[in-house]
Amino acid sequence: MRNWIPKFVLSSYHYFLALTGAFLFSFPSKKITVIGVTGTSGKTTTVEYLSKILNESGFKTASISSTSFKIGAGEEKNMLKMTMPGRFKIQRFLRKAVKEKCRYAVIEVSSQGIVQFRHKFIRFGVCVFTNLSEEHIESHGGFENYRNAKLSLFKENPYTHIINREDKYQDFFWQVPAKNKIEYGLDKRIPFNIKGFNRYNASAALTAALYLKIPESVCIRSLEKSKEIAGRVEFVAKEPFSVIVDYAHTPSQLEELYKMFEGKRKICVLGSCGGGRDKWKRPVMGKIAGKNCEKVIITNEDPYDEDPEKIIEEVAGLTPAEKILDRRKAIRRALELAMPGDAVIITGKGSEPLMCVAKGKKIPWDDRAIAREELERIAFYPSVR
Repeated sequence: MRNWIPKFVLSSYHYFLALTGAFLFSFPSKKITVIGVTGTSGKTTTVEYLSKILNESGFKTASISSTSFKIGAGEEKNMLKMTMPGRFKIQRFLRKAVKEKCRYAVIEVSSQGIVQFRHKFIRFGVCVFTNLSEEHIESHGGFENYRNAKLSLFKENPYTHIINREDKYQDFFWQVPAKNKIEYGLDKRIPFNIKGFNRYNASAALTAALYLKIPESVCIRSLEKSKEIAGRVEFVAKEPFSVIVDYAHTPSQLEELYKMFEGKRKICVLGSCGGGRDKWKRPVMGKIAGKNCEKVIITNEDPYDEDPEKIIEEVAGLTPAEKILDRRKAIRRALELAMPGDAVIITGKGSEPLMCVAKGKKIPWDDRAIAREELERIAFYPSVR
């Protein structure tokens, strides 16, 4: 129905909601230092690392990510199935953070959130750019629009910009005027307990923390204490074979994840890239899995109102793969196929707590819990192996 509403009307509506929310909660971002993290991937992990460093340094910190809402030691799961909450919720959250005397708020900023003005009337003292690749192309009407949405966060907050110098789109962000411009790349100081592409996210967090005058020793100590980020290269099991759950939902993320397990026989459970979005990447993801994995199982993942079996076929393309609609059965099948030393890699949902199906229905779900339950089942009934 919204397709019939003129764009300027929708934009005005979103802007009005943002202004109203900020007004009702007394423009709380004026009383707290807000750090916004944007990019295609790595946002959640960067937010997690940075908020932990700030807490470690003794500053009470709030954070919003696709996995949780935190104020100091308090934490609430993000059950919204969206990275960035609505205008009223985000302003209410910041107001609460101010009331509870938080010094910093670290917020994951999505392109869709920007388009819908959820970031408006929030003063971001620091903006962090992680990386850019093709994502949400159809909803934005092209990659250029997607990129420009990310850029607008920086244009509207010309204070301190922290930019990944190793990303191929960095120049667009460097051209945006700012009071302070700081670059970062893969930092050698990052502890070895942080693996793979998470080292870039840790580097972004380290750079932001150092700018905020957090002692380097505190930053490194916090990163050394950091455990796995929920749903981001999270090991459900390591013996007799590895079971890894990861959010990877873009071609570049999927390739990077598989590279981390080079030399291992990989059995890969590939989600179906979600319904109603980025249909172009479905066969691309299937092809990447086929190239990197000895066994590919394609299954259901947030189909919304699309036919999930049709999505699975589109992901498979010409890739030799098993197609199992039931995601639990797909995970069980992968575990049954695994041998000692193998890596079972389950991608697409990470730590998301819900699966979205037709007619707006949301089903409680957790890839990690399902994998653990099926591992126990296999251990109890070894004859199924």
